[in-house]
Amino acid sequence: MTHEELMREAVAEAQLAFARGEIPVGAVVALNGEIIARAHNLREATGDPTAHAEVLAIREAARKMGGRRLGQCTLYVTLEPCPMCAGAMVMACLKQCYFGARDERQGCCESVYALTGDPAFYHRVPCIGGLLEEESSRLLKEFFRTRRKGD
Repeated sequence: MTHEELMREAVAEAQLAFARGEIPVGAVVALNGEIIARAHNLREATGDPTAHAEVLAIREAARKMGGRRLGQCTLYVTLEPCPMCAGAMVMACLKQCYFGARDERQGCCESVYALTGDPAFYHRVPCIGGLLEEESSRLLKEFFRTRRKGD
């Protein structure tokens, strides 16, 4: 699968989150262009503040790979990862990350801080933002517009 196709799968996960009343963020982890894990936000459903799409997908990928090091895997996520998720990416030793919408308030790949590239950490995760940014942003904007209306 191409980067765009993999990101479309992450967008599909975000749409599932939207339908469940969760902030619409979706993620997939791929190995050699094949999806090995997928997830969407489940914070509201689980009451777990760490149930972000990225963390859930990384956990599933580690389980399938049989270990915590995901050095050959790429993460695709619809929203620039927050500090917690960026930290999880570094700790998982991911090969790289592609994300859709930038998060000017909490993004820790480039917007607020570049935690994933900080030389203070042993491992760095190259991140490329803006892949299917319009689709990812539109879904988030629609979700919050709906919530403000009380629908």
